[in-house]
Amino acid sequence: MSSTVTVRPAKGVGVIGILTVIAGIIMIIAGGVTWGLVTSQLSDEDITVSEDADFLAGRHVNGPLTAYAQAEVINKHALEMSDGQTYAELPQDDERRSTVMNASFLRASLFTSVVAYGVAALVIGLGILFILIGIALRRIASGPAVAVETSDGNSSGGNLSSAPAPAHTPAHAAPVTPAPTTPAPTTPAPTTPATPPTRTSTHAAPVAEPKSPGVPTTHTDPVVEPKSPGVPPAGTDTPPTTAPPGDTPPR
Repeated sequence: MSSTVTVRPAKGVGVIGILTVIAGIIMIIAGGVTWGLVTSQLSDEDITVSEDADFLAGRHVNGPLTAYAQAEVINKHALEMSDGQTYAELPQDDERRSTVMNASFLRASLFTSVVAYGVAALVIGLGILFILIGIALRRIASGPAVAVETSDGNSSGGNLSSAPAPAHTPAHAAPVTPAPTTPAPTTPAPTTPATPPTRTSTHAAPVAEPKSPGVPTTHTDPVVEPKSPGVPPAGTDTPPTTAPPGDTPPR
């Protein structure tokens, strides 16, 4: 027997969607402010990429690419002046040591601005992703209820979390062996003692069976005992004794 289950989105999905959108907007604003602040600071330094740079030569340093290009040019000039030696490789009494040190500081500052640009871009990208996720959650929360056919005969109108989960039987499950059935003990029926046969006297009078309507009555002939000398048979009339002549019984 199948029934229809109405599945509705959970109420907290809409709230989570709104919070996700707000977090995305905040991240985009923070990333944009960081990007703009780093750009303004580089522009105030009024740095121009050297003409002998490998790329973006002559461009004003106001972004991540121009800052990287200028950092590479500074490192190139410092190595040319120190004959290919870095600040750590130069002797302590070398006069070029201070110039190479300043070049290293400038190069590190430009690389710091490049890292700041990267972090700002990452935050802006995450903010956009958060906004998209929040919009998707809001659409799910405002969507219509979904009717699902079930075969267990139960119907529900609850949330997504209250929908009954179908039971899955693994295909590799071992077959279930039924438990052995113990036969119930059989109680022997009580034995009725045999009734000794009743002996019927041969002198008993025949018993007349009750008459049933429509059933003829069966007459039982009396049992005639064998004759004994001097004893009249049972059930026969004894002839009257005749007095000898001459003797008249008194009246």
